[in-house]
Amino acid sequence: MKCRTGKSGCASRCLKIGLMVVVGIGALTWVVMQLWNCLLPDLFAGVSPIGYWQALGVLVLSRILFGGMRGGGFHHWRERRAHWESLTEEERQQLKGRFHSRWSRCCTPQAEGIEPQAKAADKPADQA
Repeated sequence: MKCRTGKSGCASRCLKIGLMVVVGIGALTWVVMQLWNCLLPDLFAGVSPIGYWQALGVLVLSRILFGGMRGGGFHHWRERRAHWESLTEEERQQLKGRFHSRWSRCCTPQAEGIEPQAKAADKPADQA
């Protein structure tokens, strides 16, 4: 989400989300470290306890090995584009309307300044 507006709640909302992500990753790392240190040294001979940064490394390594690098890959966007191209013009307008109503409050610069131009662009040339 890009906070490009001067609206009062937008920047604080982005900061809150970012802080929640950082705290969530930190908490997950701490849980992995605690589980490792409580279970693995007792279960397997030769396994020593790990520190916080090593636990973060274990999380990253497990993401690479088992989760892949999904989420932002080319295949994801290719599927989205194929879906978009399969929609009728009416379905596209409905989807645009839902997206605009959900995100226009915080993530568009001066939404009221953009509206007239966008509406004029939607009309045929002889009606504009």
